[in-house]
Amino acid sequence: MFKNKCLLITGGTGSFGNAVLKIFLNSDLSEIRIFSRDEKKQDDMRRKYQSKKIKYFIGDVRNESSVDQAMIGVDFVFHAAALKQVPSCEFYPMEAVQTNIIGTENMLNAAIKNNVQKVICLSTDKAVYPINAMGVSKSMMEKVFVAKSRTTSSTKIIGTRYGNVMASRGSVIPLFYNQITNNIPLTITNPDMTRFMMTLNDAVELVLYAFKNGNSGDIFVQKAPSASIGEIAEAMKKIYNSNCKIKNIGIRHGEKTHETLLSKEERLVSQDLGEYFRIPADNRDLNYDKYFSKGMKTNNYEEFNSFNTERLSNKKLISLLASIGYK
Repeated sequence: MFKNKCLLITGGTGSFGNAVLKIFLNSDLSEIRIFSRDEKKQDDMRRKYQSKKIKYFIGDVRNESSVDQAMIGVDFVFHAAALKQVPSCEFYPMEAVQTNIIGTENMLNAAIKNNVQKVICLSTDKAVYPINAMGVSKSMMEKVFVAKSRTTSSTKIIGTRYGNVMASRGSVIPLFYNQITNNIPLTITNPDMTRFMMTLNDAVELVLYAFKNGNSGDIFVQKAPSASIGEIAEAMKKIYNSNCKIKNIGIRHGEKTHETLLSKEERLVSQDLGEYFRIPADNRDLNYDKYFSKGMKTNNYEEFNSFNTERLSNKKLISLLASIGYK
């Protein structure tokens, strides 16, 4: 499947890009291209991996010409470039628009122009019932790639949607670790706030599952378990035998109490694949009278969110934290 192929990872210097490299560095891919605007992180990766298989391209998805140059000769794309910090996007919403929406459009145009075989776009739980600028921009990103998938048969465009990736950049877990090691209070927004718990390996496995099984326009969602912020803080304290106090600082700009991975409307049309949900694209055109002459009966499905999913026990949460190096 990947033999002698070229893979491009946009935003490849981030947590996801590094996780993909660990899996694919010794694969039969002929070339892995890292596309990002951060020359320092690219240099760090160059020194770390010292691999001739990895090629580095400095550019920005906001600039279509730079994406176009990096896309020449590419077979597959994992699109991870994004602005993902919720509070930052609240203060600079047009920056989220430029990167997450227009940047995705630029990337897809370049991929189609250069006859890329398959593109996987990475989205987030915050795109479902969005209340913040980051979530709105990611929701629009999904609309962009689903709409674009209808316009081409040569390039297959598939999406993945997942929740918080544990210990990735911006995660609360490294913050708690640093606070514990410095013996200062753990700052939490709301102890009852719940978040989906996924490891970086889970995120990569979701992308690979979508790559192997997806049809153009599909969005794949992993059935991730969840934990509350208070439970994560207590688990971290137990792991490191810490007596640090917990300080409640209140919910930040644009944050939800619970996150949603699958809306009620999507649940109605989704396919349950065991560990994953598949949301197929609605490929009807605008002539709706061709499809319906009467209303359709619907079932009363519940959304899939971080409150009604499996809640990790303290033991399972500690085990999951240990699996990513916190032990």
